[in-house]
Amino acid sequence: MLRYHTPLDAPTLRSLGIPEPWTFGLADRVRFGEIDALGHVNNTAYLRWFESFRLPYLKARKVTDYGPNSPRLVLKRTSCDYLAEMFSGMDYIVTGRTRAMRTTSFTMEFAVWLPTEQGPAKQTAAGEAIIVLLDRDGPGRYAIPQEGRTAFTKEDGAISEV
Repeated sequence: MLRYHTPLDAPTLRSLGIPEPWTFGLADRVRFGEIDALGHVNNTAYLRWFESFRLPYLKARKVTDYGPNSPRLVLKRTSCDYLAEMFSGMDYIVTGRTRAMRTTSFTMEFAVWLPTEQGPAKQTAAGEAIIVLLDRDGPGRYAIPQEGRTAFTKEDGAISEV
């Protein structure tokens, strides 16, 4: 049984057919409002799913607590490759990881999966995003907190491009 909107760890992802290197995921179900005129998931829904994933992921990775002293997180660029159609009512899991980081920015990868309890999950989309951290009260950049850098490296296998 899937737990919606609750972080899924690596062992849970493996049990649902999602391969390494993914270690963090969120499950949900396709909603009626995400369906387009052709009857499948609208392309913009995937980008919203990636955004919804980033919020708990970045908190878990200790990049932000979304408090008044936290950095501003700015989406510099995002992309999505659509690999298979999805339809109303389907259960899915969004996974994400940080692939690389610089001093004040990092690159994330995303995937959308149709989970199974036997055999490999089917990947329906792949995405990427570059996130920049900015000072809360000004235009300057904000360094990724050391706890976040450590989590990106340890949990995601991120490389430093500094």
